[in-house]
Amino acid sequence: MQQIKGIKELKYYIDKFNISDIFEKDMTMFMELHSFLRGEQIYRTNEKTEYLYFLVKGKFKVLTIPKNGKALLLRFYQPFQILGDVELLCHVDSISSLEVLNEVTCIGIPQQIIRDYCMKDTKFLYFMAQSLAQKLLESSISSSINLIYPLENRLASYILASVQDDENYHGIGGIASNKLTDMADFLGTSYRHLNRTLSNFQSKKLIKKERKYIEILDRKKLEELAGDLYK
Repeated sequence: MQQIKGIKELKYYIDKFNISDIFEKDMTMFMELHSFLRGEQIYRTNEKTEYLYFLVKGKFKVLTIPKNGKALLLRFYQPFQILGDVELLCHVDSISSLEVLNEVTCIGIPQQIIRDYCMKDTKFLYFMAQSLAQKLLESSISSSINLIYPLENRLASYILASVQDDENYHGIGGIASNKLTDMADFLGTSYRHLNRTLSNFQSKKLIKKERKYIEILDRKKLEELAGDLYK
């Protein structure tokens, strides 16, 4: 994580997402702009969270890691989202891991500042309630995805959602494939089943699987398979 010192950039995102309107008091003096590089984790499961974040740029995936140590994909998030609301209100360590897919920019406010100034702020608490209600709905949907949908649908959606916005591969796009075991864990399947499904995609010319990269060949057909599972 790196703190960005640019006041103009901070003001730009505050104005773009009307963040000041979330609070009854002026909280801009406590706001910091933080950036995270691809592969970094904004929060790690069971680790203390220092900041309440507002995601204003980039994309990350939310992973839950049960006691067996295998990460399971829950959701992809893009702006505008609040991060750390559950941890703030419940006084718990991070309940999930947030892994950056491309460079992410967040506006952060130290959690202690929030507790000192905002826990009787009705506008802020209403916003938090809305955020938590939306996440509860999304959590319910995510749970049903892994139970109901076949791997080919989940994999198609995962590939499309994971495409890096700042990369272009032969003008089409794709994702790194050097950690298929992690991908299998994320999707709640076995390495063998994942490989079979990828081979099936390749035989249908939906993708081209190389040693460390999966290139998308037919985005339209992948989108038909994916629906909006991980959006």
